Amino acid sequence: MYVPAHFAPTDEDVRQLLARPGAADLVTAGPEGLDATLLPFVHDPDRGALLGHLARNNDHWTRVDGRQGLVIVRGPDSYVSPSWYASTAEHGRVVPTWNYVTAHVRGTVVVHDDVDWLDAVVRRLTDLHEAGRPAPWSVDDAPEAFVRGQLRAIVGVELRIERIEAKLKLSQNRPAADVDGVVGGLEAAGDHAGARAVAAHRR
Repeated sequence: MYVPAHFAPTDEDVRQLLARPGAADLVTAGPEGLDATLLPFVHDPDRGALLGHLARNNDHWTRVDGRQGLVIVRGPDSYVSPSWYASTAEHGRVVPTWNYVTAHVRGTVVVHDDVDWLDAVVRRLTDLHEAGRPAPWSVDDAPEAFVRGQLRAIVGVELRIERIEAKLKLSQNRPAADVDGVVGGLEAAGDHAGARAVAAHRR
């Protein structure tokens, strides 16, 4: 990944990105070429791993055990209009760009076909995504027999992390007045997550 110095994240930036609820792309190379599946992951820093699951009917899992994998994690991303820059009125030497937050997480993929392992991961994923809701749903709210049947319909995947490359391109290379314009422009466009990310990483 190409990461200019002003877009390089801190360790805390990477930790926050991996901890946020969301889905990511698991990409692997198999006998017939590249495979990719979008799936939710939970980051387990103690294990140094990303944990998730695929549908058993998705045969991607049959080609990944013990292979190298890449998980592409994304944060906010936003189009940035030159009309938001103070520099536009000053000299006009500006172009559109795209702000984004991403991490490429590489490691070895391990397949888990154990119901207890899957149950633990499903509960962790559910708790992560239900946190903060007025009436959070729990796996225990569903009938136990139904849950066990659903668990048999999925297969667990663990990416044992070996390397992380990350980039936060959030207008850090622009003058302060341009950054103010980007924050205001994103807010006006309704992209509050993008605006917050730019404001939090201004130099």
